[in-house]
Amino acid sequence: MCGITGFIQWNGDLTQDSRLLVKMTETLAHRGPDGSGTWISGPCAFGHRRLSVIDPENGAQPMIIHREEEVYAIVYNGELYNAGELKKELSSRGHSFRTTCDTEVLLVSYMEWGPDCLERLNGIFAFAIWDSVQEQVFLARDRVGVKPLFYSYVDGTLVFGSEPKAILQHPKVEPVVGPEGLAEVFIVGPARTPGHGVFRDLAELRPGRAMIFNREGLRTYTYWKLESRPHEDDEAQTAAYLRELIQDTVERQLVSDVPVCSLLSGGLDSSALSALAVQYYTRTGQGQVHTYSVDYVDNDKHFKSHAFQPGADAPWIQRMQEELKSKHHWIEFDTPELVNTLELSTEKRDLPGMADVDASLLLFCQEIKKGATVAISGEAADEIFGGYPWFHREEALQSGTFPWSVAPQLRSELLSPEIREWISPLEYLADRYSDAVAEVPLLEGEDAGQARMRVMSYLNITRFMPTLLDRKDRMSMGAGLEVRVPYTDHRLIDYVFNIPWSIKTAGGREKGILRKALEGVLPQDVLYRKKSPYPKTHNPNYLSAVRQRMLHVLEDSSSPILPLIDAAKIRELAASSEASSNLPWFGQLMSGPQLFAYLTQVNHWLKAYKISIK
Repeated sequence: MCGITGFIQWNGDLTQDSRLLVKMTETLAHRGPDGSGTWISGPCAFGHRRLSVIDPENGAQPMIIHREEEVYAIVYNGELYNAGELKKELSSRGHSFRTTCDTEVLLVSYMEWGPDCLERLNGIFAFAIWDSVQEQVFLARDRVGVKPLFYSYVDGTLVFGSEPKAILQHPKVEPVVGPEGLAEVFIVGPARTPGHGVFRDLAELRPGRAMIFNREGLRTYTYWKLESRPHEDDEAQTAAYLRELIQDTVERQLVSDVPVCSLLSGGLDSSALSALAVQYYTRTGQGQVHTYSVDYVDNDKHFKSHAFQPGADAPWIQRMQEELKSKHHWIEFDTPELVNTLELSTEKRDLPGMADVDASLLLFCQEIKKGATVAISGEAADEIFGGYPWFHREEALQSGTFPWSVAPQLRSELLSPEIREWISPLEYLADRYSDAVAEVPLLEGEDAGQARMRVMSYLNITRFMPTLLDRKDRMSMGAGLEVRVPYTDHRLIDYVFNIPWSIKTAGGREKGILRKALEGVLPQDVLYRKKSPYPKTHNPNYLSAVRQRMLHVLEDSSSPILPLIDAAKIRELAASSEASSNLPWFGQLMSGPQLFAYLTQVNHWLKAYKISIK
C-alpha cells in the first residue's frame, strides 16, 4: 500500500509549486516508508509515497507511460488481486510490460479500456490517472472503500490525497469546521457519513465511485453499488459456493513478494483466514505462517463477560495456534501505552477515533511491522453475514436509528446549549439515518421481515463497516503495514447481501451459513464459538487515567473544546458510577472510559489541527 496526493489546476505554472507538492507528499511518509516520488506536467501535479510489496525494484511511482505523443501517469494506493489475469488479457491485445507490479497493469488497463477498466478490477484501490489525450484526470476508489481517497475542489483547483492531512497542506484548503462537521464529530463519530470530510472544504470520494476532472469541471459517478436480486441457491449450495469464494479470495490476497502474516483473535473470522492461509502455504511450500494477537496487561483478571463481549480470547488463540502450528506472536500492552497513544492515533486518523481501540491497533501494527510488511485480517464478516448483536435484537431492529449509536440523547446533552442549538445533533443524526434507509435497494415481493433484515445489512455494510475499515487503514498504514481484508471482496459482499436471513442464520446461529461453509476448515468448538469483538482493555486503571485526563482538559481554560461542551455535565458524569458502565455509547466497545478518551481526542484534534469553528 501507499500514499497518494496531488492537485490539478488548469491555469498557472505548477512547476513553481514543486515544494508544495513535496510537502504534501511527505505528510504521507508513514504510508510509504520505502520510497517517494513527485511529478509535475502542465496542469497536473502528482505525489506518491511507496510501501514495496510487489516488484520492489521496478514499481516506483508516479509511473509514467509515453505512447508516441500520448502521456499517461498514475499514482495508486492498493492491490489488484486479478492482476495476473488482466496482464494476460492485455498482452493478448498487444501490450507489453516492463515490470511485474500491478501499478503498470492498472495504468495499461486504463489505456486500453478507459474508465470502463473499473468493471474488470478485483482489488482494493484509490488512484489518480493523468490522461493527456482526453486532457483529464480520472480518479476512482474501490467498490467497498477499503482504501481512502479525499478531495477538495476550491476556486477551480482539485486537490486530492489518501488522508486529509495531505490536502490541508494546500493553501486553498483551510482547517475550518462548520455545524455539519461538528455534528459528525459529536453525534455520528467515530463513524462518519460516507462522502463527508468533516472539514468544510473537504469531501470523500465514496466507495464504488469515480471522478473525472477536465476543463469543463468536475463530474462524479457511481460504477458499483449493492443491488437486490432473488437468491436461487439452497442452503447446501450457498455454503458450498461461499467456501469456494472465500478460499479463492484468501489465496488471491496471499500473493506478495514479501512475507504475509495473519491476525488471529481466536474467533471464527480470523481463525478461518489463518487456517486457509496455512493450507495454502503448506500446499505451495511457502513454510510456516506467522500469526499475531493482541491483549492487555491483567485483562484476564479484570475481564467480565457481558452481552457484547461474552468471552475472553486468549484461550481460543492458544487453541488455534496449536491447531495450525503457526509461529505465533503474543503482543501485549499496558494502560500507560494506550493512554499515551491516544493523541498519535488521532493524528493518524486526522479525526478523533475509537479511543483505546485505535491506540491499541496502532501499537499492535507497529509491533507486527517489525517482522512483516503484509497481514490479512477478518474485518467485514460481521457486517455482511449479520454477526453483531443488533442483528438479533428486536429493540435494535425497531430503534429507528443506527443500532451502534445507542446513546444519542446522552451525547447531545454533553454539548453546550449554544452548540446544541446551532448543530441540532439529534435532528442531524435522524436525517443521516433517513438518507441511508432511502438508499436501500429493496426487493419487490419480499416479506416485511426479510426486508427489515435487508435494511439492517445495508446499513452495516455502508455505514458501520467503513468506520472499521477507516480504523484499520489509518492505524495499519500509520505503522507502514499493509493489511488486507478478504471478507471485503466485492463478489462475496454482492452474493451474501442477497442470501435470505433464514439461510444466513442456518442452524439458528448468527453467521450460521458462514459456519456451515467453513466446516472441515476449523475445529467444531472454534467454528461454533460465540462471537467476541476486537479486544479492549478492561483494566480499571484505564478508566482512572482517561477520566483524569479529561478533568485536566476541563481545568485548562485554553482547551479549545470548552466552548463546545457542557463542562458541568461531563464533571457530573465523571463523578458517577455511569462512567464505568458496560452500556456502550457507540458500537460494542465504547462505554464510559472510551467516552472520556474520545473527548480528549476531540480536544487534541482541535488544538493540533488549529481548527476554526465557523
